Amino acid sequence: MRATQRIVVAGGGVLGTMHAVAARRRGYEVVHLEREAEARGASVRNFGLVWVSGRRAGPELALALRARELWAELGAAIPGLGFRPAGSLTLAADDTELRVLKEAAELPDAGQRDFELLDPAGVRAANPALRGEFAGGLLCPADAIVEPRQALPALRRYLAGDGYEWLPGREVTEIAPNAVRDHTGTWHQCDLVVLCPGAAFTGVAGRYLSSLARDGVRRVRLQMMQTAPMTERLTTAVADGDSLRYYPAYDVPGRGQLPPQAPVAERSRAQLLLVQRADGSLTIGDTHEYDEPFAFDVDSDAYDHLQARAEALLGVPIPRVQRRWAGVYSEVSAGQALYHRSEPEPGVVLVTGPGGRGMTCAPAIAEETFR
Repeated sequence: MRATQRIVVAGGGVLGTMHAVAARRRGYEVVHLEREAEARGASVRNFGLVWVSGRRAGPELALALRARELWAELGAAIPGLGFRPAGSLTLAADDTELRVLKEAAELPDAGQRDFELLDPAGVRAANPALRGEFAGGLLCPADAIVEPRQALPALRRYLAGDGYEWLPGREVTEIAPNAVRDHTGTWHQCDLVVLCPGAAFTGVAGRYLSSLARDGVRRVRLQMMQTAPMTERLTTAVADGDSLRYYPAYDVPGRGQLPPQAPVAERSRAQLLLVQRADGSLTIGDTHEYDEPFAFDVDSDAYDHLQARAEALLGVPIPRVQRRWAGVYSEVSAGQALYHRSEPEPGVVLVTGPGGRGMTCAPAIAEETFR
């Protein structure tokens, strides 16, 4: 890597863009290609959460904590990211869920996450907008929020100038030694190609499917929605007790005692995550679907369930839902890998598959690529 001088990054999502940032910080010239006019995948269809609280102890937590530091550095330099060290509250609906939170708060790594177990009064003091019924909550001040639909353009504005060239609407069709050709026939000379295809495993990324198979990389589909602006401000991000089933930080003995989810939540593998955007609107989700081919439409029952959960915690009706969407991301499903990185041929690095860690960990993943 020390001899590298010019890099082509293929992929305009958060992983590709953070690789461009990391490369420029090391003095490399960067040509940044994106097949769409603007990134349209999971990098802009997410909550914008920098989520430390749910990460598995060990390398995953370390990666998230380093990424949190990098997001804070970038947020200070680039106001357009909308970085806010808002923290999060994970709420327990009953004593069984509260026991899981209590066990998590007593783990050896709880201090790294700044966990604090709160009773209902403490929850309302930390986030007065939560007026519903709950047995308590777990505060994680280490969590943060960025604006996913603003972050990528803001990062590119930060990079703009000598040494960085952004070329949207250019799909890579061929990779040769020290060069990449896009669909217009233009060749881009380089010392290294970094491919960040997200969940798109066709086209030029398709030639490297054997590398992806090594880590069992699969795709996951989710559903989310966004409301009209809400006048009252939420001081933290919010998660409900169903998230205890999905995040490895809560893999404690008490998790085995959790009752079954509501049928619609179990069917759609739903958990409530609730984030207020800078304009006051609420981003609400999400669900998990693993079996391809994915449906082209969305499931209203899942949206109804998530809306009801949000209103139960807020204690008031949410503003009118203005947008609903589905997104697809890729994740490593085999072994202990946190994401997929390989060098399928000389001069090519393929990085994908961080799963739900992508928005959180992208800055640290890119940093690791250029070590």
